[in-house]
Amino acid sequence: MQTLAGKKILLGISGGIAAYKCAELTRRLIERGAEVQVVMTKAAKEFITPLTMQAVSGRPVSDSLLDPAAEASMGHIELAKWADLVLLAPATADLIGRMSAGMGNDLLTTLVLATDAPIAVSPAMNQQMYRNVATQENIATLARRGMMVWGPAAGEQACGDVGPGRMLEPMQLVERCEQFFGPKPLTGKSVVITAGPTREAIDPVRYISNHSSGKMGFALAEAASQLGAQVTLIAGPVSLSTPANVERIDVVSAEQMHKAALEAATKHDIFIGCAAVADYRPVDVATQKIKKTADNNDMQIVMVKNPDIIADVASLTQHRPFTVGFAAETQDVETYALGKLARKNLDMICANDVSVEGQGFNSDSNAITVYWQGGQQALGSAKKTELGRAILECISAKLASA
Repeated sequence: MQTLAGKKILLGISGGIAAYKCAELTRRLIERGAEVQVVMTKAAKEFITPLTMQAVSGRPVSDSLLDPAAEASMGHIELAKWADLVLLAPATADLIGRMSAGMGNDLLTTLVLATDAPIAVSPAMNQQMYRNVATQENIATLARRGMMVWGPAAGEQACGDVGPGRMLEPMQLVERCEQFFGPKPLTGKSVVITAGPTREAIDPVRYISNHSSGKMGFALAEAASQLGAQVTLIAGPVSLSTPANVERIDVVSAEQMHKAALEAATKHDIFIGCAAVADYRPVDVATQKIKKTADNNDMQIVMVKNPDIIADVASLTQHRPFTVGFAAETQDVETYALGKLARKNLDMICANDVSVEGQGFNSDSNAITVYWQGGQQALGSAKKTELGRAILECISAKLASA
């Protein structure tokens, strides 16, 4: 199926072992109708030859900023204008660092600066290099500038290490390209999403919270943006990069999230309450650190209920958005989810069992079943990035049938 017919993809290959996968990636993109122009860094040619990439792409490979023949007609500018999408795969720590610094010291980084086409970055490097704070800050910088970050995957690496840093497989990147160029059913819609935990202060140094990482909510925000929506993300305290083209509002406590959510809800078409909001908070917050002394073996903290954000949004009588909640349960998931759906007057609820190892809090994967009045859809177990899109597509389909 020619899902990418007529699309012009500039494939930028930098010097990592995953470069060998680019021949397969190019072939699969062309099978789906795309035109692929390959640009290689000097280091990339040490891993896969330009001749190989020319053979599979059907186009001469560009690899030099100072090629007199190409630059006679300002070749790097023409390439920058030609592309509908710039896909950088593999994107090494070096390439990511140079782009973050705004450098244009070879053909590929110059194209990145010169193009107004969307740019997708597929990181590929050793797991320790990926985890390094400099790399994480560089990736976050690219995301803030509007570049899409596709991956990385985790697993065994060529060096023998195990962890995050593997480039997505060729077919996974093809699917990302298809999704990028595919229908955008949420165009014209606006979505507000809450994500992450809240922190309820006990004193200036202590707080009550939970294990939520915010990954599911951020995946939803990224998917909503990719599907064409205008997105506002209300985030509790998490260490995640803001997805491209998403407006972010940072909060700490449940009361702060409640205030931000109600202010945003009436201005949006869809509200998704994905945050793991603390149910209770201390009545009194000590102004100074509570000291441990010899005679206070016990500590009593009086708690009071926090406002119910999702219920208050669902009970709005004017400009009420389509309201979607989450139920993170450890037992009787369906029973509790359906009860919450009815009790809080929600339009839809996404339920998961956080007691299952490897899914839910702090995990990159999850298993979701979506419920609505009179129906349900099991989305199964998948990466949160994939589930985010599936949930948004489910919401879009429900809105279309209303």
